[in-house]
Amino acid sequence: MFRLSQYMRELLHPTPLTAPRKPAGPVVIWNLIRRCNLTCKHCYTTSADINFPGELSTPEIYTVMDDLKAFKVPVLILSGGEPLLHPDIFAISQRARDMGFYVALSSNGTLINPSNIKQIAAIDYQYIGVSLDGIGQTHDTFRQKQGSFEASLAGIRLCREHDIKAGVRFTLTQDNAHDFEGLLQLMDDEDIDKFYLSHLNYGGRGNKNRKDDAEFQLTREVMDSLFEKSLSWEQQGLHREVVTGNNDADAVYFLHWVKRRFPERAEHIRTKLKQWGGNASGVNVANIDNLGNVHPDTFWWHYGLGNVRKRPFSEIWMDVNDPLMTGLKTSPRPLKGRCGECHYQSICNGNTRVRAQQMTGDFWAEDPGCYLLDEEIFA
Repeated sequence: MFRLSQYMRELLHPTPLTAPRKPAGPVVIWNLIRRCNLTCKHCYTTSADINFPGELSTPEIYTVMDDLKAFKVPVLILSGGEPLLHPDIFAISQRARDMGFYVALSSNGTLINPSNIKQIAAIDYQYIGVSLDGIGQTHDTFRQKQGSFEASLAGIRLCREHDIKAGVRFTLTQDNAHDFEGLLQLMDDEDIDKFYLSHLNYGGRGNKNRKDDAEFQLTREVMDSLFEKSLSWEQQGLHREVVTGNNDADAVYFLHWVKRRFPERAEHIRTKLKQWGGNASGVNVANIDNLGNVHPDTFWWHYGLGNVRKRPFSEIWMDVNDPLMTGLKTSPRPLKGRCGECHYQSICNGNTRVRAQQMTGDFWAEDPGCYLLDEEIFA
């Protein structure tokens, strides 16, 4: 996850370099339930509005939660499916808050309504992320349900009215990029706190020329626009949080943007980005699915590290007998191809490895989703 707004503030108001902060435990994204009232086209869990057998019971969730706390996990992001469909979501959330976790909710927003907003507000979630993948019909088509855009937007508005920090999550594809600028305008119109741009974790385009690839060009144009908008918000004193995910090449692309726009700050930003260190899958980011399987992050559902019913999360996470976890926790990672030759490994850390594995069967092959040009990775 690349916290763009953090580095945009650093660009405008540089701060001294301090010792890197090393989290005691990973952020855990926890898919408590796979059931969902929507059937989104890009859903990584392939959720549906049915009950899925074998899911962790609430007592089992509590047992895992105790282990996570002892393991010094700082953050729980409660997800699904749609987490608000879990019958005990508020009890689970309250227990997590009482234990001192930073607790966020990842929702499609359609079930945030007048009947439950007081319960949601009482939990005092530190953040609620709501997915909006376009404006109006674009979003409804992605979610495959008419009226879902208006319902999600109404959920965000209810959060705002009850002083709950809520933000927009947008997954970029060729089918919804035309609404990107409209969503940025929606951020202004609704005074929304946070914008999260998620790159689609597609299988890649491998050997295509990145200069001619339409999707890569689209990504670059969107990122350029996001940089300028984030800069504008900072200069206006709005300080909206802007984050991107699932493509850590964003940080390198941002550095090249800084070199063009603010060359006098480039080395400072480079140093700060190197301290961040790029992709954290398998290190500072973890996933537990609805069945209790542990994964390096949410896009590794096809690759399990162990199950919390058989071994505590804390043991699974520290076990480096698994070849993927060995490589993810190695610094530098054993990267190959363009990634292995790239001059910015210390910033990107090889990006998310799942695309390479899905396309080639090799965890460490070059990332087919990297949209940087050869001259940019060797500069």
